[in-house]
Amino acid sequence: MEIEKDIMVPMRDGICLATDIYRPQNQQSPLPVILERTPYDKSKPSRSEVTVSQHNPKSRREIANAFVERGYVVVYQDCRGRFNSQGEFSKYINEGPDGYDTLKWLCEQSWCNGKIGTMGLSYAAHTQSALACLNPPGLACMFLDSGGFSNAFQGGIRQGGAFELKQLTWAYHQSLVDLEQQADEISKAALEKINISDWFSRLPWKKGHSPLKYHPQYEEYVFDQWEREGFDGYWQQIGLYAEGYYNDYANVPMMHMASWYDSYARTATDNFRGLNDVGKGPAYLLMGPWTHGNRSVPCHGEVDFGPEATLDGNLATDHVAFRLRWFDRWLKEETRETFWEKPVKLFIMGGGSGCRTGQGFLDHGGTWREESNWPLPQTVYTPFYIHSDGRLDQAKPEPEEDSLAYQYDPKNPVPTIGGTITSGEPVMVGGAYNQVESERFFGCKPPYLPLANRPDILVFQTNPLENDVEVTGPIVVHLWLASDCPDTDITVKLIDCYPPSVDYPQGFAMNITDGILRVRYRNAWDKAEWMESGEIYKISVEPFPTANLFKKGHRIRLDISSSNFPHFDVNPNTGEDPAKGTLNRTAQNRIFMDRDRPSHVLLPVIPPS
Repeated sequence: MEIEKDIMVPMRDGICLATDIYRPQNQQSPLPVILERTPYDKSKPSRSEVTVSQHNPKSRREIANAFVERGYVVVYQDCRGRFNSQGEFSKYINEGPDGYDTLKWLCEQSWCNGKIGTMGLSYAAHTQSALACLNPPGLACMFLDSGGFSNAFQGGIRQGGAFELKQLTWAYHQSLVDLEQQADEISKAALEKINISDWFSRLPWKKGHSPLKYHPQYEEYVFDQWEREGFDGYWQQIGLYAEGYYNDYANVPMMHMASWYDSYARTATDNFRGLNDVGKGPAYLLMGPWTHGNRSVPCHGEVDFGPEATLDGNLATDHVAFRLRWFDRWLKEETRETFWEKPVKLFIMGGGSGCRTGQGFLDHGGTWREESNWPLPQTVYTPFYIHSDGRLDQAKPEPEEDSLAYQYDPKNPVPTIGGTITSGEPVMVGGAYNQVESERFFGCKPPYLPLANRPDILVFQTNPLENDVEVTGPIVVHLWLASDCPDTDITVKLIDCYPPSVDYPQGFAMNITDGILRVRYRNAWDKAEWMESGEIYKISVEPFPTANLFKKGHRIRLDISSSNFPHFDVNPNTGEDPAKGTLNRTAQNRIFMDRDRPSHVLLPVIPPS
């Protein structure tokens, strides 16, 4: 290869972005280009460039070489304000114009044939979707891996009105990297002394009195996102809100790839569906059982999803081979075979033995399946109603009036045990776990009981299933609620409950998906509406989509509460902004489940084939 490092590509405002170019030696003619734009240092390996057999990430040079040998030019670029690029970094919001200008520049180079494919994980997927909203010249296809905000207000930064606190841990770790790059040893040393977990015990933070005070630029953008509760113009910008730009979006082949325990499960499925609906594409959807970007391992949390769970050896030899096939299909005239027979490939979790593996994981298992669309055309949306005796079933409640109440104390929130979390270490981790407290999880306390034992969680479950039940698709929980506070949060969690066994005498309560609603936004995301004490309100909570086979003998369980911390910020119940409020109030929340107020979860049940 011929390698050119740190070519400074000019943007429309005069800022130049550092760009590395990998080309075939003695290139004779223009070639298609593959571009990745990243905030994580274009010269360092991406953590996800691993395989089943190679656990250390491949270098950028190794990845580029694989594509260059196949007849591509590979371009890596540092995002604005990151590493060798000029300008100031403000997370997410500059990537549309900067991406557009980069593609325009690439099209003007003699070694580019005018066809450009984009790739990248997480933030490097956000950069792709942002530029696609502007329909830039030369864009020919995209491979969006675990990112590309459909709506950052509903997944990735906020969700249901609540703030995802992994944005704090991300900023903390990246500010350390940035200060090291700036050679600011004093600030870096001060930041390294901070115990970030301790700081999570002292939320909310204040500007100038937070772990990010040593990097004011990072502190500024984090507080800006944290304090913007309503769905205002900020959240509707390019880079944060692809939904608002679907009609303008580039009409090119695109792969939307994510996983069920990823912050971007909803982003991938919503983008696939939304862009399909307006005729953009062809669009493909790939959903695995993984945590964020960890496609080469079968175990996530405490659960083993079986030998089919990895991308490696199932969908392709490895992730490099998979992408090569994708780009060959769409960037080369001579390669025109069908990529997949059907556009949707899903990993349906479940079906395993339920035993403990030799490595100590629950054998949950699973298998891949191709489908024609998302949601699946054969879906039967089935209500499962909650009852005051703890039942969850398809029979509507019969009493004229029935309800259950619980007290939610913001100073004693329900601890987060796995779920759709990225970049949360060391405070929180994503994945599938037995829903039992442990010293491993932030906020848990002795004697480390099952979460179902907490008085601030309402638990509803089916009888042991008489047949297998597959739940695949989007989920919504409809509830009737009253509270003695002007605002509160409602959280829901769908759980696959294994029966007691030799390996798990108490059973195993495996989290499948969860969601949250800040009730002040029950009617509109841009308008807070306070509750009146004693009034009853109908609300809807939307967990992330999933695909799970609940086996015969298992129970489907729904947990309802008002906190999931530190995944989300804690609602003080006072009506104050949780990012600023200093007062807390215990809420008495009541969920109704009677004839006229039949609270239920609407499950996307897939009939047996």
